[in-house]
Amino acid sequence: MDYNKIIDIVLKTNEIVFNKELQNSVMIKGDCDYLTAVDVSISNYLKEELYKIDATVSFMSEEDNNGKIEGKKWILDPIDGTTNLVYNYNLSSVSLAYYDGINVKFGVVYNPFTNELFYAIRGEGAFYNGKKLENVKDRPLKECLIEFGAGTSIKQYATQTFELAKQVFVDCLDLRRMCSSALAISYIASGKLNGYFERSLYPWDYAAAYLILSECGGIVTDFDGNKLQFDKKSSIVCGSPTAHKYLLEQIEKYAK
Repeated sequence: MDYNKIIDIVLKTNEIVFNKELQNSVMIKGDCDYLTAVDVSISNYLKEELYKIDATVSFMSEEDNNGKIEGKKWILDPIDGTTNLVYNYNLSSVSLAYYDGINVKFGVVYNPFTNELFYAIRGEGAFYNGKKLENVKDRPLKECLIEFGAGTSIKQYATQTFELAKQVFVDCLDLRRMCSSALAISYIASGKLNGYFERSLYPWDYAAAYLILSECGGIVTDFDGNKLQFDKKSSIVCGSPTAHKYLLEQIEKYAK
């Protein structure tokens, strides 16, 4: 698998992202859930290009009707943070992972608005804009900056989520909520954040970033402390060892 070629293909999605006509074509999939022509165009473009690399690999993507997909697969979110895109918030990313049926072997997360490119190859480390990342810094709890997701499609859990967030805010340095899980997890790898939690995500939200953070010594599990799955929805909690341990403890108190 030529990972450098895949990275080049992902970088070329910026031409689609900055196409104003595509940006302005917005559909509503459901409550608080948008779909733009950018999402569809990136999905179609990446499928076409990746098929040329290996036609035997299936796709699991936000814009597909996903059934049970076994074996090798690309796990794709063409735009992670579509609402941010619609509102010109400029924190959205293209997230692509290669799963060989057993492990995520490669992941890339690209924010075209900031020209930030994260990628990782299993066993070879993670990289940010071409520079290899060191292991995440394990800051004391009071110095930890924590990102969280509330889940606009599961607002029935709002009380639990924000009670948990309130306690984290009290105990840690501060909270952030950028609403792109792939970027949030990647930002932990690069030291811009120290931890992250969200109750319900799909594999395409976290697969690529999971590998990026894991290759930097970060810890990524579900709310029960189990390994993530890549064939169904999951909760997620991740960060440096200190942040991850603390967040699991608070999740047990407030989010179970």
